[in-house]
Amino acid sequence: MILEMNNIKKSFGDLTVLHDISLQVDAGEVVSIIGPSGSGKSTLLRCATFLETIDSGEIKYMDQAAVKNDANGAAVYADHASMKQFKRYFGLVFQNFNLFPHYSVLKNVMDAPVRVQKRPREQVREEAMELLKKMDLHERADYYPCQLSGGQQQRVAIARALALKPEILFFDEPTSALDPELTGEVLKVIRQLAEEKMTMVVVTHEMPFARAVSNRVIFMDGGYIVEQGDPEQVFGTPTQERTKQFLRNYQNN
Repeated sequence: MILEMNNIKKSFGDLTVLHDISLQVDAGEVVSIIGPSGSGKSTLLRCATFLETIDSGEIKYMDQAAVKNDANGAAVYADHASMKQFKRYFGLVFQNFNLFPHYSVLKNVMDAPVRVQKRPREQVREEAMELLKKMDLHERADYYPCQLSGGQQQRVAIARALALKPEILFFDEPTSALDPELTGEVLKVIRQLAEEKMTMVVVTHEMPFARAVSNRVIFMDGGYIVEQGDPEQVFGTPTQERTKQFLRNYQNN
């Protein structure tokens, strides 16, 4: 098992945004998380990637505990050196790309493997160019982010995440900042990664994509997992009324 999250609780002040959430992801699995805005989807991803601190619960990567509860039931994170190792297990692709504007495309992809992972520059350069070729961007290696379309920038962001050789990739609404034409080219890349058995968790509003690519779909609402199952079950024969309502509303929009 790549990722295991057990009984995750998270509040911002008096507002509880995650209520006792548990999630497991196996190697090679694609899990899509769907639900209305404000349902806790992105917060769950941010907790999984340590961008938010949980209040209580357990987070494991590769069967090793990064976060566990103390005797009072409060979350305790591993020491700094261990957390650095845990962060190497995953890559994260944001909805707004988060590329370094003053770095070229190639340097954006190479920076973390060279600077953080201390890998040999020439080896990283070779791998980065291969990744850009895979994204159909190798001819734009010397461009800067401002010279690229949104879809191209997001593909650079995916290449950058893959350059770290993660065990699992998280996508936080990777197409929400793109128009429909550019959305297609990013979803095509994610679909290709799924075919290559890359382990992924994708928060998305793209229902046909989630249905076609996922091994499992999780529907969240109000900070709860309301329903989960294989795509045909969740989309075709949902058991929970809230899921049915959401999908009806979505289809009517």
